[in-house]
Amino acid sequence: MKETDAIDEYILRHIDEESDYLKALYRDTHVKLLRPRMASGHLQGRMLKMFVRMIRPRLVLEIGTYSGYSALCLAEGLEEGAVLHTFEINDEQEDFTRPWLEGSPHADKIEFHIGDALQLLPAMDLTFDLAFVDGDKRKYIEYYEMVLEKLAPGGYIIADNTLWDGHVLEEPRHTDLQTIGIKKFNDLVAADKRVEKVILPLRDGLTIIRKCE
Repeated sequence: MKETDAIDEYILRHIDEESDYLKALYRDTHVKLLRPRMASGHLQGRMLKMFVRMIRPRLVLEIGTYSGYSALCLAEGLEEGAVLHTFEINDEQEDFTRPWLEGSPHADKIEFHIGDALQLLPAMDLTFDLAFVDGDKRKYIEYYEMVLEKLAPGGYIIADNTLWDGHVLEEPRHTDLQTIGIKKFNDLVAADKRVEKVILPLRDGLTIIRKCE
């Protein structure tokens, strides 16, 4: 066991527990889906809920629903009357994810959309207070510009996987479009005067971005 593994276990013993429902979803994700590591998991899930508690958004956007774990954590932190709109581009994911969202205690706070957020969202008359971006890494800049347009002044974007297993420190092959996408996104955000930003080295990297008022 690496020292970081021991630290991770210590952290998980000293934060809020997952609900039984989330534990069951996480297990089912690992049994039935490819790339189960894409699910947020215990630590990131509790962090997402805490961000929602702190920011107290009325309207939340998620790009990249996958199995629904992060959506449920975001919804868990929402106050009464607040809504999460979550978008999943892979229509083959719907049969797994929709029952977990609709069967959860937070189903009334979640609007689940199947389709490309880049195509669907611009036509929706919505202004978000918080957005969690965890979609196609090759399109992070496109997501970012679209979300900024839909974000209230003072609103927040949380972008996942922005350290990309440390590959951001490497010179990617020209065929590695995901690493190229993440690095270009990070460089753009770092230089963007429209926002304040900080990267947290949590899991695979979370960039917290605040739109200037």
